[in-house]
Amino acid sequence: MQDASMVGLMGRVTGTIGPGLVGEVIVRVRGGAEHFLAYAATDTDRIESGTVVMVVEYLPPRTVYVTQAYDS
Repeated sequence: MQDASMVGLMGRVTGTIGPGLVGEVIVRVRGGAEHFLAYAATDTDRIESGTVVMVVEYLPPRTVYVTQAYDS
């Protein structure tokens, strides 16, 4: 999958993301839903499980950088 096709996709955090933490997100892609290791787009953000996020960078094969999709 090319970088451009992952960037902009929405997902949901399934494992908390934050400084010093590698989190996990589930993203609907390739006709299904897949889990990816996830980091916050900024080093200071903490994103809790259940939060809807948007992929801002994709590092093949299974790593994404995300930001919250909506303000809380």
